[in-house]
Amino acid sequence: MKWPGRQARRQQIVTALLNFSQAIRPLAGLVTSQEVDALSMQIIASLRREEYFRIIQMRGSIAANRADPNDPAFEAEFGIVHFLQAGMIDDAAWLIFLMVYFAKPEVGGWTRLRDVYGRLGNGRWDWATVSANPTQFTTWLGGNWQQIGGKFGSHRKYESLRPDASRPMGQTVETYVAWVLQGGGHAKQFASIVHGSGNDPNVIFDAIYRALPVRGFGRLGRFDWVCMLARYGLIHARAGSAYLRGATGPANGARLLFTNNRKAQVSDASVQGWLDELDQALGVGMEVLEDALCNWQKNPQRFVHFRG
Repeated sequence: MKWPGRQARRQQIVTALLNFSQAIRPLAGLVTSQEVDALSMQIIASLRREEYFRIIQMRGSIAANRADPNDPAFEAEFGIVHFLQAGMIDDAAWLIFLMVYFAKPEVGGWTRLRDVYGRLGNGRWDWATVSANPTQFTTWLGGNWQQIGGKFGSHRKYESLRPDASRPMGQTVETYVAWVLQGGGHAKQFASIVHGSGNDPNVIFDAIYRALPVRGFGRLGRFDWVCMLARYGLIHARAGSAYLRGATGPANGARLLFTNNRKAQVSDASVQGWLDELDQALGVGMEVLEDALCNWQKNPQRFVHFRG
């Protein structure tokens, strides 16, 4: 049995799903116990991912080599914690941006991020370097992209390092850097958006989500980016919706759950309302529901643990 220490929580989720389906709104996609078990396990897996980021930030001091892409001990998630502990907000936010841009495939991990961030072993494209001359980054990438190893994660599978791609990375980075610098750095840029949004974490999430001007960060990239900023405490935000407009996996999963038809002709607004009801019963948060439904719809009758 996977994650035996989570079985009590999983059983709570199973009970909540069944009670919701019987008393509030039928969950037509939960045809048999197999679908119920698979979905409950995907929710647990998503909760574990959220908890992971809390745990690594509760540890003691993180050594600087965890943030060095040219050191064997490099691990991006821990590198961000090191930067935050050192008060290096710009470097933490920049590494978050790179993490989301590349995503982490199950095979190869952060190889691609490491190669780019570490300039293929010849220095580092840290925030000070890239923000001082972003066009130099574009030039470097154009001359070295074929030597970069690894691959993109599943959330970024349509990206490319090719300079002649429809949305080249160099252009993405240049746009991002210009946006951050225009706001006076990451901390001031985020603070300005938050100040104009009030105290509601849902409103703050939406404002940051819509503020990013970067081409290539569509619905999924933006959602992942704001979630990651919130996980590391750079903003106090929480997703107030699953951002179904433009979504594929989460939208298909939600429609499958409520109607037993991925392509059911139901408005995004209606589906979001149903998700709001469901989260009232489950209490897991929209970030978890979005992730779990996306993964569940890939194999509704059998739990598959997606790591990339």
